[in-house]
Amino acid sequence: MTEILTDPDPVMAQSAVVRHLDRRATDLLKSPEYATWAQAMVKVLEPHPFLVQRLHEWSLFRAVALAQPWLPGALTDSSDWLQRKIVESLDTSDALAVLAETGRTRRVRNTARTTLTTRSKRA
Repeated sequence: MTEILTDPDPVMAQSAVVRHLDRRATDLLKSPEYATWAQAMVKVLEPHPFLVQRLHEWSLFRAVALAQPWLPGALTDSSDWLQRKIVESLDTSDALAVLAETGRTRRVRNTARTTLTTRSKRA
């Protein structure tokens, strides 16, 4: 990672690292190894705010997905990317309820409401 981030084209370097983060976070999502990996990555990514944010958002996604503690404000303040990822791939009532009310975009709010409504009709 450190070597990639020294590439003369910083946009290309960050793009490659984001792709790696997304793949690795997905692979480790349910693994206890995730925490150790994330801590190591923070040290490498520290000079790159966007990459640190993406890693933090993966950690929030993981917390929501695994029903671990998370703060509604963190979800409300998260990026469009994370909010869309949650409403499109997770089926957690608490997170969907937060995003139905405070999602950043109309698309996120509507998708969250639709998912909640559809689920309540099935129950």
